[in-house]
Amino acid sequence: MVDLDDERGVGSMNSKKKELLSTAMERTSEWIFSQEIPSDVTVHAAGTPFALHKFPLVSKCGYIRKLVSESSEADLSDIELVDVPGGAEAFELAAKFCYGINFEISTENIATLRCAAEYLEMTEDYAVGNLVGRTEAYLKEVALKSLAGAITVLHRTESLFPIAEKMKLVSRCIDAIAFLACKESQFSMTAGNEDGNAIISSMASHHKSPFAEWWAEDLTILRIDIFQRVLIAMTARGYKQYALGPILMLYAQKSLRGLDIFGKGRKKIEPEQEHKKRVILETIVGLLPREKNTMSVSFLSMLLRAAMYLETTVACRLDLEKRMGLQLPQAVLDDLLIPYSFTGDTLFDVDTVQRIMTNYLEYEMDGRRFGFNADEEYVSPPPPSDTERVGKLMENYLAEIASDRNLSVSRFINLAELVPEQARLTEDGMYRAIDIYLKAHPSLSELERKKVCSLMDCQKLSREACAHAAQNDRLPVQTVVQVLYYEQQRMRDTMNGSLGGESPAAPRKLNVYSTDIHPVSDDLSRLKRENEDLKIELVKMKMRLREIEKSTLKSAGGSSAGSTPSSADKPPLPRKSFINSMSKKLGRLYPFGIAPPNAKGKMKPSKDRRHSIS
Repeated sequence: MVDLDDERGVGSMNSKKKELLSTAMERTSEWIFSQEIPSDVTVHAAGTPFALHKFPLVSKCGYIRKLVSESSEADLSDIELVDVPGGAEAFELAAKFCYGINFEISTENIATLRCAAEYLEMTEDYAVGNLVGRTEAYLKEVALKSLAGAITVLHRTESLFPIAEKMKLVSRCIDAIAFLACKESQFSMTAGNEDGNAIISSMASHHKSPFAEWWAEDLTILRIDIFQRVLIAMTARGYKQYALGPILMLYAQKSLRGLDIFGKGRKKIEPEQEHKKRVILETIVGLLPREKNTMSVSFLSMLLRAAMYLETTVACRLDLEKRMGLQLPQAVLDDLLIPYSFTGDTLFDVDTVQRIMTNYLEYEMDGRRFGFNADEEYVSPPPPSDTERVGKLMENYLAEIASDRNLSVSRFINLAELVPEQARLTEDGMYRAIDIYLKAHPSLSELERKKVCSLMDCQKLSREACAHAAQNDRLPVQTVVQVLYYEQQRMRDTMNGSLGGESPAAPRKLNVYSTDIHPVSDDLSRLKRENEDLKIELVKMKMRLREIEKSTLKSAGGSSAGSTPSSADKPPLPRKSFINSMSKKLGRLYPFGIAPPNAKGKMKPSKDRRHSIS
């Protein structure tokens, strides 16, 4: 790094004198003009001794001249410089300058050299062309003329506080970076117009690309407080706030690296490192752009997981949840699978996802438009709406967390109730989540199963889902009967429409299940077969209900002392309001022809009717 142009007489020194020289003396003896003149002062710079001469030092260093002139000793031989900026290396460069030794000034050492010169008061008042003037000229003409040079100098000033801040070297570097960054950004945005490509220019002006500027990687070396000041200065000079997104992503990925977010134990990092990363994360969240779609949902989810792991402030976590809710239609399932970092009663943080979903619904209810403007929709809109996307996403999330045995019924129901009905074209996704939940929680009571199944609308189940639900033993009996009823009613309307009925809804019903309505005979035969299968399933369900009622009555009769012997032989239908209501509902089914109970409330069991499906 140092180019020496005067090396004298080192080899001719006798061995005895070499042994007496300290490490610093050996270093400085290479560039002191003459070994014939013994050193008359020892300067201790940051604990390192330098054997030097007073005359070259006091001729250019105002600080050392004051120490020598104000000293009470007649012949001052030791000078202590404890807090010299840059330490021994910076003082060595300053001493070389005093002795007239050539060395290289670069962006790597200009900051320490400039601060050391300021500390030693090496101004024009003591010598023409002194070190302060030389370093200032290099800063103005070279170092602060490029983004890379200004960032390097700013990075070097981090270890030179507070003198670097006091002499405004930090603010000058920040202002230079902000000016050059805005200039580069304007150049990149106008490049499309210069090439005559209006479309690329328009897209560049909106800056929706996830790629950062070529110099953004250099900013990641800065300390978080300096980095924050740079970004604030850039926006103050006109740098678009949404363009800060890629820069923040680069900085976060580098500075938050090494967090064991998915670890089962407590944090493995040191408390000091944990505090440092927490400050970094909270600062990054505070700098995030307010515009929609400038940050990906996956990146926001990563920040939220890190915030939960580092236990940041509640405001920081709520801010990230609101941002994710704003962009929930662009999320994927993995973005919502936020695990507990340490301990918890569930595998995934359901409460956080519930708040995210609530934020999305609030934005939708307010009728705000945070998406692309009319002139920004350069991408063809997808067929499904945002609400439908969110509905499908939440159904998949419910199905994913339903297998968690620690997930309570209330949490599952509260989250499922947030999914808007208009977002569910069919109930197949909700039915799948409910079925997985019932399978993972076999100990639920009958009332709890009814509450869970009430989340879905049986009328909106597809044929495949209806066929599965009709044979699903995990569902409550009322839900199965309801599924069969609606499916039978739907098939009846479809058959009437296929036969040329006058029902206006028949064509729409047929289109739901088939894309080809011309082969009516094939559809009729297939529907008839399915109709017969449903009849058989319903009869089996009735038999199952009767067996349950009989077993209930027998157990009740054994414990009751006042029961008559003939009461056990009678069918239990008139005594149970549930069966009466069930019979009334089934009596309205056209294909089954089941008669309702008579006016006296009695129903005589008939074997012919019981086994008849005509």
